[in-house]
Amino acid sequence: MTDPILSLTDARLTLMGNAGPVEILRGITLDVARGETLGLIGPSGSGKSSLLMLMGGLERATSGRVVALGQNLTAMDEDALARFRRGNMGVVFQSFHLIPTLTALENVAVPLELMGARDAAARARDELAAVGLAARADHYPRQLSGGEQQRVALARAAAPRPAILLADEPTGNLDGANGQAIMDLLFGLRDRHGATLVLVTHAPELAARCDRVVRLADGRIAGQDSRAALQGAAE
Repeated sequence: MTDPILSLTDARLTLMGNAGPVEILRGITLDVARGETLGLIGPSGSGKSSLLMLMGGLERATSGRVVALGQNLTAMDEDALARFRRGNMGVVFQSFHLIPTLTALENVAVPLELMGARDAAARARDELAAVGLAARADHYPRQLSGGEQQRVALARAAAPRPAILLADEPTGNLDGANGQAIMDLLFGLRDRHGATLVLVTHAPELAARCDRVVRLADGRIAGQDSRAALQGAAE
């Protein structure tokens, strides 16, 4: 693989639990190609979400190295990481994380305003239109359904045109119809903006749409499959 956009080398994560240190990730070495869509799958507790957080600099590796867009995230302090994420990464969580006192439009505009974009409101309105919520721009999160809130979260993540889009169980809190709609929107945003997409999922149909799937177990990579291999197994 040439010029990976994300590269992890023997990345480990140990967190303190009530009974002492707990090894969450046990030496992850993984490259993600520019423009690739990568799915992270595995049982609960296997380290999927923790790996995604390392990739986004939202957790700091206990040891090893995490490089994104040529920048060593493990060498950055919190302020530097925040600045780096602001312009380069979009993150979508299972639990939306919208600001309840802001309208949908204002939520989407937040990262653009932090970047100093003069046209933040106009760009936010365009992103809401792209996820089918132009008519809901002035509504607050409490006035939106779960599916609509996740659409706002997607628009907010995509608005700064990030090179890397990270999604942690983006359909986990949604019913089947809304989950399918969010899947379509997520891949549509990737195609529209040309972002590299890494997502954690338990949904086989979502994993099957990825270029590659990495299986985790007990904090380690247990295996990898290409889309062709997954489709062949399904047949």
